[in-house]
Amino acid sequence: MDARGVWIVPVLLAALLAGCASTPAAPWQSLVDASQWRSVGDATLDPRWQVRDGELVLTEAGGGDILSVGTYGDFELEWEWRLPAGGNSGLFYRAVDAMPVWARAVEYQLLDDRGAEDRFVPSHRAGAVYDLVVPARDVLRPIDRYNHARIVACGPRVEHWLNGERVAVYDADSEDWKRRVAASKFAGQAEFAKARRGHLALQDHGNAVHIRGMRIRALGPDCKPTSL
Repeated sequence: MDARGVWIVPVLLAALLAGCASTPAAPWQSLVDASQWRSVGDATLDPRWQVRDGELVLTEAGGGDILSVGTYGDFELEWEWRLPAGGNSGLFYRAVDAMPVWARAVEYQLLDDRGAEDRFVPSHRAGAVYDLVVPARDVLRPIDRYNHARIVACGPRVEHWLNGERVAVYDADSEDWKRRVAASKFAGQAEFAKARRGHLALQDHGNAVHIRGMRIRALGPDCKPTSL
């Protein structure tokens, strides 16, 4: 190889690698904005759900479940959440604008694992795929602190993360998933988890809910399947 070859090869290799790079990630979209949400079955947001001091807050029970205005298919979502002592809530995804939301959409459980009644059911604890997949570990922070949540959805494969740890994963096309659904409260719900695109939804479970830093970005057709 002559002197020219010493630098030609690295340059060609760099060009090939650049050509193989995946599509750049879509930009993040903030969802802590009242204009991004509405009540289920309505065009407006119940005033008991408010955005104040950078938080989306359910200020009192009775505000009902709410939906994102936008719909999402394959996505990465992250947010921070806090509940009062004994609190219970949930975030649904790929949801349909129909009540009850839980009958059709999978839920990322939000819970005070130390004080809520649901803590006695392992598949109802914080970070769970509600009633279907038990969190792999307990990484919940004390009740007065915010927890960081993340969902990565790529086709039928979905990951739940809590405070930097992957706590649940599933494949909605798998036989394992079908067995879990058949043994759960969703067994009689024909439309449960069928949609691959839909709204986000936040649950009014009768107590305050505090959400901050919520943002989402779309994942392209080259998104990587979850390793199960």
